[in-house]
Amino acid sequence: MLCISGTEFRSRLFLGTGKFSSSTVMAEAIEASDCQMITVALRRVDLENPDDDIMTALGQREYTFLPNTSGARNADEAIRLAHIARAASGSSWLKLEVTPDPRTLLPDPVETLLATERLVKEDFIVLPYMNADPILALKLQDVGAAAVMPLGSPIGTNQGVLNDSQIEIIIEQARVPVVVDAGIGAPSHAAYAMEMGADAVLVNTAISVAGDPVAMAAAFAQAVKAGRTAYLAGMGQKSKQACASSPETGKLSSDLGFLA
Repeated sequence: MLCISGTEFRSRLFLGTGKFSSSTVMAEAIEASDCQMITVALRRVDLENPDDDIMTALGQREYTFLPNTSGARNADEAIRLAHIARAASGSSWLKLEVTPDPRTLLPDPVETLLATERLVKEDFIVLPYMNADPILALKLQDVGAAAVMPLGSPIGTNQGVLNDSQIEIIIEQARVPVVVDAGIGAPSHAAYAMEMGADAVLVNTAISVAGDPVAMAAAFAQAVKAGRTAYLAGMGQKSKQACASSPETGKLSSDLGFLA
């Protein structure tokens, strides 16, 4: 089980709700993924309104909703959005996003750290979206982040995990769960992140823009499970030199038996 801030999750696949062709397709994809954590942009959903299009589509199952502060350009804007989310939903869960540059959508490390520290003091459960910076990951944990969410590559690019060496360091040093977020474009990317030792992955674009989002969601669910199983099984070490997998001693006899 994955445990974040005392809450256990069976699934290690988190899903976003943007870019789907319809709320119906979104709901079917989420169900196929068997996920339990769903992130929603505050500017796209009215958490207080049970008749909201997204909330209606998802209302038949129990989910942990993770409102995100998408669009916030600095700590003050993110904190204001966080309070709106908590007032509307009654939940203190929050995916913190501070992205001042709309072209790159890369997170601001200084404002992210500042917002995390302030929000934790106000009893929010903060999961900050961040660059794959091991030093920043430690600082975010020091101020009370419930998990850290380093990007695999820029948001929506489907490029996969391009900064694996930094993410490996973050995982090695982590005292809280590590969720690889952004840029994961194929089930193989998700499996790779899990094989590295990530605790979970968050996927949106790769599923929502697929030809068959429901089938793609199911594929991601299988990939995450396979990657986690491989990590727990113990991955073989890479080698620059060939190493025979068959015995190097003995020889075949005429009856296909081995002779010493």
